[in-house]
Amino acid sequence: MSDAPRSGSVQSVERAAELLELLADAGGESALSELAATTGLPLPTIHRLMRTLLQLGYVRQLPSRRYALGPRLIRLGEGAGRQLGADARPFLTEIAGELGESANLAMIDRDMVVYIAQASSAHSMRMFTEVGRRVYTHCTGVGKAVLAQLDDAAVREIVRRVGMPATTEHSITDLDALLAELAVIRERGYAIDDGEQEIGVRCYAVPVPGAPTPTALSVSGPDSRVTVAFGERAVPVLQRRAKDIGAALLQA
Repeated sequence: MSDAPRSGSVQSVERAAELLELLADAGGESALSELAATTGLPLPTIHRLMRTLLQLGYVRQLPSRRYALGPRLIRLGEGAGRQLGADARPFLTEIAGELGESANLAMIDRDMVVYIAQASSAHSMRMFTEVGRRVYTHCTGVGKAVLAQLDDAAVREIVRRVGMPATTEHSITDLDALLAELAVIRERGYAIDDGEQEIGVRCYAVPVPGAPTPTALSVSGPDSRVTVAFGERAVPVLQRRAKDIGAALLQA
């Protein structure tokens, strides 16, 4: 953390925001000494900022004296998610209309991904996804498309904290296998969930470039309709719309 604030910024606000981001990067909690070591700021400065955030409810103090993200951030996050979802929903509606299957938008939420917007297909079959639902990253198309935007060290940390439980018999449960698949996803530009979250359901997902936090766009449906040939048609549509959504989120 630089001592010099960015042009037009208020230094204390900038530092407080960066401390919250560091807490999130650390898995949600950290000690003052760890924050001081990471930022290079004096311990009294860190303490003063954290006490202010504590009083406002943006952090909380654990019995161990470590600091953790606070409950007031939940309301802010939910509000931000609703707004981002509202901004993206017209694009998802267009995708669902063009491809005939459900379109979803999800972003990373600590160690999981959360669905923030959805446009359902005209078909009667109901998908497991719904706005607000949080799922593991390793066994969903959007989750793997999000992980592919992180480096391997960050992926290892996420897996260390939450594990890789098998949702179906097709779920990836080995870290090395996951890292190998992420390398493929980065190379080809899209992820596939082939019955890994829900038997009989296939999903194609792409990263959303330029989004403020790792975000992914997907289309999903029964594997009888969402075939390999469907994917060849769907991926370019998703990638084109992902660029539009990324630009819209930056302007929101």
